[in-house]
Amino acid sequence: MNQLLNFIKVHTQLPEVSIKNTVELLNEDCTIPFISRYRKERTGNLDEVQIGDIVKFKEQFEALEKRKVAILKALEEQGVLTSELKQKIETTQDLTTLEDLYLPFKKSRKTKAETARKNGLEPLAKIIMSQNANDVESIAFKYVKGDINTVEEALEGARHIISEWINERTDVRNNIRQQLERFAMISTKVVKSKIDDEKAQKFRDYFEWEESLSRIPSHRLLAMLRAESEGVIKAKIDIDDEKALNKIEDRIIRSSNECAEQIQIAIKDAYKRLLLPSLSNEALQIAKAKADEAAISVFAKNLKQLLLGSPLGEKRVLAIDPGFVSGCKVVCLDAQGQLKYNETIYPHPPKNDVIGAMKKISSLTEAYQIEAIAIGNGTASRETEAFIRKIHFKNDIQVFVVSEAGASIYSASKIAREEFPNYDVTVRGSVSIGRRLQDPLAELVKIDAKSIGVGQYQHDVDQTNLQKSLDFVVENCVNAVGVNINTASKSLLSYVSGIGPKLAENIVAYRDETGAFTSRNAIKKVPRLGGKAFEQGAGFLRIKFASNPLDDSAVHPERYDLVKQMAKDLDKSVQDLIGNKEQLQKIDLKKYCTDTVGLPTLQDIISELEKPGLDIREQAKVFTFNQNIKTINDLQEGQLLPGIVNNITNFGCFVDVGIKESGLIHVSNLSDSFVSDVNAHVSLHQQIIVKVLEVDIPRKRIQLKLHK
Repeated sequence: MNQLLNFIKVHTQLPEVSIKNTVELLNEDCTIPFISRYRKERTGNLDEVQIGDIVKFKEQFEALEKRKVAILKALEEQGVLTSELKQKIETTQDLTTLEDLYLPFKKSRKTKAETARKNGLEPLAKIIMSQNANDVESIAFKYVKGDINTVEEALEGARHIISEWINERTDVRNNIRQQLERFAMISTKVVKSKIDDEKAQKFRDYFEWEESLSRIPSHRLLAMLRAESEGVIKAKIDIDDEKALNKIEDRIIRSSNECAEQIQIAIKDAYKRLLLPSLSNEALQIAKAKADEAAISVFAKNLKQLLLGSPLGEKRVLAIDPGFVSGCKVVCLDAQGQLKYNETIYPHPPKNDVIGAMKKISSLTEAYQIEAIAIGNGTASRETEAFIRKIHFKNDIQVFVVSEAGASIYSASKIAREEFPNYDVTVRGSVSIGRRLQDPLAELVKIDAKSIGVGQYQHDVDQTNLQKSLDFVVENCVNAVGVNINTASKSLLSYVSGIGPKLAENIVAYRDETGAFTSRNAIKKVPRLGGKAFEQGAGFLRIKFASNPLDDSAVHPERYDLVKQMAKDLDKSVQDLIGNKEQLQKIDLKKYCTDTVGLPTLQDIISELEKPGLDIREQAKVFTFNQNIKTINDLQEGQLLPGIVNNITNFGCFVDVGIKESGLIHVSNLSDSFVSDVNAHVSLHQQIIVKVLEVDIPRKRIQLKLHK
């Protein structure tokens, strides 16, 4: 346990007591949302990100220990495990050093050194490495036998063994690593056959490129590696070979005789054949891992902002998936997102049934008492928005343009088929657009986060790490907002702390069979939902219109008695305290502190009682693009336009200005001062004003500047 705590402490710099208590809670099967919200006293008020770091380094430590056990077992079986080697392995704190220690004992494929050993040349290699012999060729002549026909073959075999010894030296490997870390350059050259390839032109910036590996931005490295994987370019890592060789020679060569000459040849061979290929690849993988981490971080931030996007709330919505030839798919949803009607209208070419379409939309808005219209932002979106705005509605109906990203993935998914078995993908897609307006979080959790399209190079980064990161974001967003257990889908419920897919399925099945839950206690009746799952999830599940008002709050059931005591001490009921700031301010929190309940928890309770079940998200706002801008050809330098941020990267952000192509605000155009974090200046789906700097119509690229 102490080794684990020290390992996590070194990597996180968090207090040891906080790490210890958090690890204990994790070992008790507590979830990150539960620990960060309801166990603040034990963790020292760590947030979900800090707890997530503890989880990450706990897993790293456990993987390291598992590898140590496997290596020790392998060495023991080979009969080469000394007490000194065992101690080195057991005290190693990183995987690279561990693998270096194991390298000389790996049972590798047939190598030149192994062949030389079988030919009896290891003694000759040892004589040369001793650097005491002078007439090396005479000594080597004794080994000319069997498969060795000449002195040169004997010396070459001995050098292969020496090369392997040099390659296995930890000090040599670390020295090359340091040089790669500080001085490595990555360079690229185009594959000649791809120079005029149209598909390769998107990578033409990297047809010939050179840059420091330690300074290359993550997006550029990932772009290069993608270009290489697609066969467009060849990339390589280089350092100063002469300097590297000199440093190895300084460590190994102690004489100036014939042995030194042989060792010098072996060093060059070891460097070019073994060390540089292996360690430059390792350096590239380390750089790739850092680039992955940066890209995944951007993706995670974007996803969080998207999931916590502004909901319209429980309003009746008419949703439109726009199109030209195939028409516009229209659905009407009730306030809970249930499908009530679907239809196809044809207001655009080639049919141009504008009058008929207007009449249909007007009658539907009246029949279903529609309060808002959601229009997908894909093909024919601008034309459909303009068409809708020409209709004179009897009531005030808000019109929103909604991102379609991932809607087609949802509409063809198993989840969509289960929800709407009798409708085709076009109807399901329209429903998804409408529900995204009502509650983006509840709808987007049904889609694989990687398909939502709010990151860059998501297919190029480590998929396991990406999935972990995105699941972490989704889980934290869902639990931060809270879930209405009586209306939530299986997908949404599965992300609630302690629930998971199987229990989510059981909750929905129980709800369908017995009706709505009337209290949090009733949740315990769900099959296979035990005490642990209830403890972890209850605080994040909401019961609307329950007899106990705390059931629709983030106050955990384990603290209900505490709230009752507070109300009793004020001679009030719990209901009297809800939303009553004046009474809540009278409570002396210190009076209720115990060994397990401290001020952080008590302050959370008071905040929740002031505004129980408050949605942390802002409400959706209507946004209108410049109606005169319909294509990239309508853009002119110097124009000021309204836009919506639709993607954020490390090098800037992309902005939807109401046309097919998104414009880029490069990081240098976000502010007049240096920008270290794009998210400090803009957020996903933020409504902003931009200035057009440059329009490249052939390449369909738009350069923008944030207008303050």
